[in-house]
Amino acid sequence: MKHRDLFDAKVSDDINVTPLLDLAWTLLVVFIIAVTASVQGIKVNIPKASDSPSLQKPKTKAISIMDKGQIYLDAYPVSMEELETLLRQYKAADPDLPVVIKGDAKVYYQQIVSVLDLLQRLDITQLGLVTQRLVK
Repeated sequence: MKHRDLFDAKVSDDINVTPLLDLAWTLLVVFIIAVTASVQGIKVNIPKASDSPSLQKPKTKAISIMDKGQIYLDAYPVSMEELETLLRQYKAADPDLPVVIKGDAKVYYQQIVSVLDLLQRLDITQLGLVTQRLVK
């Protein structure tokens, strides 16, 4: 090829914009679908929460039983006798006292049953057992 033939050859400097237009149309359709899906629904006047923190203490009492057998009421270590005394006081103040039990996986089942028996003697019927969510 001669030097002169290089300049005579047609230079192709076109840009193929078809893929760019396909991308733009796809993004536009996705954006339209996303916006219309988020706007649908019934207009509701939602009330606003107060900015002031609640001064009320949480009513639910948590009994935790550690793997070595130590019992905690909320965050304070107690014996079974102290637990009974404190729960009796809380039950007198609030007849519908809710209680949750958090037992360590390695704790002997007898200790959990002992706490359940205590709650039954004190006639505490609002009871929950805390478990860990099973991950699939």
